[in-house]
This record gives sequence, C-alpha cells and structure tokens, in this order.
Amino acid sequence: MAGFTALPDLALRTLGGSVVAASDESFAEKESLIRPGRPGFQAATFGSKGQLYDGWETRRRREPGHDWAIVRLGVPGVIRGVLIDTAWFTGNYPPYASVEGTAAGGHPSPAELQAAEWTELVPRSGLRGDAEHAFEVADERRYTHVRLTIHPDGGVARLRVHGEARPDLSVYDGLGLDLAALQNGALVTACSDDFYSSPNNAIAPGLARHQAEGWETARRRDGGNDWLVIRLAGRGRVRLAEIDTTNLLFNAPGAVSLTGLDGDREIGLLPRTRLQPDTPHRFRIEHTDPVTHVRVDIHPDGGLARVRLHGHLA
Repeated sequence: MAGFTALPDLALRTLGGSVVAASDESFAEKESLIRPGRPGFQAATFGSKGQLYDGWETRRRREPGHDWAIVRLGVPGVIRGVLIDTAWFTGNYPPYASVEGTAAGGHPSPAELQAAEWTELVPRSGLRGDAEHAFEVADERRYTHVRLTIHPDGGVARLRVHGEARPDLSVYDGLGLDLAALQNGALVTACSDDFYSSPNNAIAPGLARHQAEGWETARRRDGGNDWLVIRLAGRGRVRLAEIDTTNLLFNAPGAVSLTGLDGDREIGLLPRTRLQPDTPHRFRIEHTDPVTHVRVDIHPDGGLARVRLHGHLA
C-alpha cells in the first residue's frame, strides 16, 4: 500500500468528516463513504432497494452525465493521497473516478459548495471492482472539502483522504487547547513500534471504545522501551498531560515519561511515573519552556488509549 496511508484520514467520520451532498444514493447511502473500518458484506441480504452494500451506490444512469459526492473533511489539511475502495462492488462498480478539492471558509451550504471553485487532485482514472486504488496527490495547498466524481455511475465502498491537518487555530487566540490533538494539527512523526495499531490513534478525537482504537506495541524482549514523538499543533507550553490507559488491562505500560523537544534542546516535562491499567491519568507540568515536539516514552511496552497535552501556543 502507498506510503501516504500512514497519515491520518482527514475525511474520517470519527474526525468529524461529513458527506454533505451527493447527486444520487438510490441503492446505498452516501454516509458509508467515510465510515471507519473495512467495508462489510453479507451475500443475499436484500432490502426494498436491492442487495445491501456497506458503501455508496447510485442508480443506473439512462442519460449522459456522472454522479458525485461532496465530503467535508473532518480536519482541513494538505492532502497527500486518496484511496478509492470498491470493495464488494463487482458488477456495479464505476469504471472511472476523479477527485477535486476546494478550500471554503465558514460553514458553506451544499449549494454554495457546488458553485465553488474546484481544483483537480486526481484526474479521471480507471477503477477495478472489489479493489483499493491509491492515488498520490502532489499539491501543497490546504483544502476543506473534496468532491468524488464517478463516471458514469455505480458503487464505491470507502473514500480515504490521507494528509496532514492544517486547521485554523486563530479561534484559540488567548485560550488553551490540546496541543497534541490530531484535529488541531498535531501528528505522530516517529514511533518505535506500531505492531497492533497506529500511533496516531493516541491523538485521535474522543475516547477509545476498545483496544484497537488506541496505540499498542508488541511485547519487547530486549530490555528497552517503546516511544512515540508528537509534533504539536504549534510551538507551545504544555501545562497538563493526560495519559489514558482505558481498555488496556493486562497490556498497559508500567510507567511513562515525557520529554519536550525544541530544536536541539531536550526538556524534561514528566519524569518516569507509574501508570495503572484501564485508567485516565492527569499530570500537571511545571516546566514552562515552549516546545515543538513531545516524546512519550512508555516503559517497557504496551499501549495507550489517548495522549492529551493541554497548554497554550507560544
């Protein structure tokens, strides 16, 4: 799979994404495009509109044209790649698709978005049935919405829009925020191990519902420890750290430590501190120097449901 898929899916419903409009959803609902997880399928399950699909499916067109769906990204950002998944669509997938992006301020209506200026991100490209199609995007601009166009009709199970978050942080002027939140522009830039799940899960919105929605490493046998590095939403002063081991009962780390990074400087934020399983921990941070990154060391291994680093932009 393409390297960009390691980046967060900015369109994901759990990040706040929404399918705001579609030309047609006669057979299967447009909201399925941005659901988390792999598409499911059960043969011979028929509703009043035909076979049930975990995806978006339009009617058979009898006139010239094409179908489309507009997705508001949960987090605006720079798009590094798009994944179009036609899983389970075999005799009803679209033979071609394209993707465009736009940057819209405020809270535009579907009609305003349709009238907006759109930029081509993925040109009209061939698709296969029941397959994932990865398309790299070389564009450094920030986008808030994407439009998936299928030519002429058919079904798409999932649309993934991977990239780097670039939210508008001006709304936090004078206020505190979670400097480690993915939706605020933070990103895990390095990690010792992601055997069971992605380290970016640790900075995702909301609470983890189960172990797979956090970050979990393999068992270490070498006497070392696991770690991840979070690039903060901006250079800032961390005042409160939340280290959450919820759902991790027999695989929680024994301890955690936090180190701030600012250029070549390393700044101790939290010394090695004991953790409990299945517990949200909160630690006040006394050091007030601004940092751009924070290294989270877990001792020796295990998992974290969430990491929150509350503070102020410098």
